[in-house]
Amino acid sequence: MIKLFFSYSHRDEDLRVELETHLSALKRQNVIEAWHDRRISAGKEFNGEISQHLENSKIILLLISPYFIDSDYCYDIEMTRALELHNKGVARVIPVILRPSDWHSLPFGKLQALPKDGKPISKYPDLHDAFLEITLGIRAVAKEIDVAPEIKSEAPKTNSSRVDIASTSSHIRSSNLRVKRTFTQREKDRFERDAYEYIEKYFENSLAELEARNANIESEFRRIDADQFTTTAYVNGAVVSSCVIRFHGRGGFSGAITFAYGSPSNSGDLNESLSVVDDGYTLGLKPLGLRLDRNSQLTFEGAAEAFWEMFMGNLQR
Repeated sequence: MIKLFFSYSHRDEDLRVELETHLSALKRQNVIEAWHDRRISAGKEFNGEISQHLENSKIILLLISPYFIDSDYCYDIEMTRALELHNKGVARVIPVILRPSDWHSLPFGKLQALPKDGKPISKYPDLHDAFLEITLGIRAVAKEIDVAPEIKSEAPKTNSSRVDIASTSSHIRSSNLRVKRTFTQREKDRFERDAYEYIEKYFENSLAELEARNANIESEFRRIDADQFTTTAYVNGAVVSSCVIRFHGRGGFSGAITFAYGSPSNSGDLNESLSVVDDGYTLGLKPLGLRLDRNSQLTFEGAAEAFWEMFMGNLQR
């Protein structure tokens, strides 16, 4: 079994917990044993425990975000030592990109990152797709380091394979500690409004960058009122793509946030909509299914990118 170490900022703990959940198959198959600082029991010396487990790990995950880079402990201590172990061939360091950040020029920037092409987890419309890519990548690395042992039903034949319970008892516990919760209507309403405002700003900034990068493209972003905005892209002076995005809230018949191609005058048209849902653990945005996968539960960024891809479709044909 290969020991795996999480190096992460506590501000990213929600994503670390979700990633560890997706690694459950590897743990159940005795491919990996995962460790992070939340496993330190009361009375233990913090720095010593982390150092011990870091030194003994064969796979070290650096969970990269602006918070990780800003953390002196994560960057100067854990990351620095992890790269030393990597360069000696003692351990394999894998950067896992959680959120957009300027990481390529940093010391670990030369390493192959996960998910594929270093795309941040938060940029995926459905986070589960990103976590699956990471899980498969870690499985492949574990096989390179050591062939994963098959699960055997018979008892060990020698004492050499026995676990020293006395020395490990303080660390023996499950990582499956999430429990379901009930979200209030106030939380859902706030989530809807925050999601719409995020999408609005995402489109405004993306249009400006689109125009800056393409000399033949002009764009227009117009905030009609607090609950709707319109965007238009012109190529050589001709309209190529336009849409209207509206906030309806929980009173909306077709969804909390809707997308329609065309101008505001096309008030009856609808090409996709998003409604707030929860899986018992987190809130998300569920598409109606007209253009997007209705089984997805999207984050703010995932929803904004999904709508943006619909808008860009006419420009990229």
